[in-house]
Amino acid sequence: MKVSFPLSLKVSLWLFANLLLLMAAGGGFYVSQFGVGWSSLTRGALGNQLQGIVDSIQSDLQDEPRDTWSKILVPRSQKYNADFFIFTNEGTQISGEEVRLPPAVRLELLRAEGNGDPHPNNPRPSRPPPPRREAIPENRRPPGVFPPPEEGKFVVRSQKPAAFWIGLRLPIPAPQGRHIPGTLLIRADSVWTLVGLVRIGPWLSIAAGVMALSLLFWLPLVRSITRCLKSLTGATERIAEGEFTTRIDLARRDELGHLGHSVNRMAERLDTLVNGQKRFLGDVAHELGSPLGRLQVATEILESRADLALQPHIVDVREEVQHMAMLVNELLAFTKAGLRPRDAQLATITLAPLVQRVLAREDQNQRVSITLDPSLTVLADAELLERALANLIRNARRYAPSGPITLTASTFNGTVKLNLSDEGPGVPSEALNRLGEPFYRPDAARSNEAGGTGLGLAIVRAALIACQGTATFQNRNPNGFIAELTLRVR
Repeated sequence: MKVSFPLSLKVSLWLFANLLLLMAAGGGFYVSQFGVGWSSLTRGALGNQLQGIVDSIQSDLQDEPRDTWSKILVPRSQKYNADFFIFTNEGTQISGEEVRLPPAVRLELLRAEGNGDPHPNNPRPSRPPPPRREAIPENRRPPGVFPPPEEGKFVVRSQKPAAFWIGLRLPIPAPQGRHIPGTLLIRADSVWTLVGLVRIGPWLSIAAGVMALSLLFWLPLVRSITRCLKSLTGATERIAEGEFTTRIDLARRDELGHLGHSVNRMAERLDTLVNGQKRFLGDVAHELGSPLGRLQVATEILESRADLALQPHIVDVREEVQHMAMLVNELLAFTKAGLRPRDAQLATITLAPLVQRVLAREDQNQRVSITLDPSLTVLADAELLERALANLIRNARRYAPSGPITLTASTFNGTVKLNLSDEGPGVPSEALNRLGEPFYRPDAARSNEAGGTGLGLAIVRAALIACQGTATFQNRNPNGFIAELTLRVR
């Protein structure tokens, strides 16, 4: 089975792909400028931010005794929420809280000393240091070739403890104006602390701004498309329910606008065809009324004068004529209920008296129990609403010959809902969607004696549409049937 996805989801995924492309472009730009790995944070403009911290500390340490250096580092630790230490490149701690360096950090200190890649068991090899290479000027560097790491600058991530260690060159003042090669170590416990140290926040703000602009750029298009599709979906659903006067107002000149125009033409055409068919059925039913009336009179006269041997045959003819007359009356009622909403005489009606009139005709045995506010009013055509309720009560009495029948009314969000329920067998679940179609009867009710003409629920639905309401049908659990009529309140 082919899986379908909402268009809004597809457009959102396309937007997400666009943002990923922007992120990839930003990542490519970063790599082209600074390289890869954590040590890339010490290069270029980002490295200059860290160098400013070193220069500030070196200035404060100048001419100060070593026993005060740890106190000088405390304000920086509080400012950047990180720990500051000073080590010689041989691994001797000069100041800061006593700490045990991870092996990877100690290895980087020895590299800063200029001894290549010493073995952990022999940290001071006897071989001479490699010759120092001259840096290639930026304007002469081939594309894709990154500058070598600046000597003595590194970023190492350790597992125990979990932290980022930043190493920066810091010549340690010594007596007689000399300096000892040293390193300022900064321990950051999280990525956010590391970001604050290198002051990459503005770069992230620019990236976030670009992504936000992309979202703002796409959202109007996405909302416009989904709003139009929602309008088209709602209109087609109303047309499918028989509201052929539905029209779509889309002021667009693209494919969606053309689709809306086509839907309007389809609804107009269906309105013409369906209403023409209903008027034709009404005219035929009206023309058949007179000859059927004369035929009924003739069968009565024939029955009074015929021999006893012919009486059974005449009774059969009379029943058939009565059935034809009932069918014609139902056709007339259906065509009248199927009038367009603008032709129905809508007015504010008090429900209680109308329901009592219907029950007086259709419920002589008083099987229907009512729960209804006497002051409740609805906007409807009184004749059409009476016919709809009468059909529903007749159906309930026919298909649920025993058990209670309940009629309740309630208000909900500016509408009134009338529910008529019984405890009969209900209808097959596959037939629920077709209830209300003209001449449709479920399989269990196809006989003329039990199932009628198949126009009862069609009249109910057409009457409610003419009253600008809706009629829905469903089964009860565990058994029974519910008809719900929804009407507006003025």
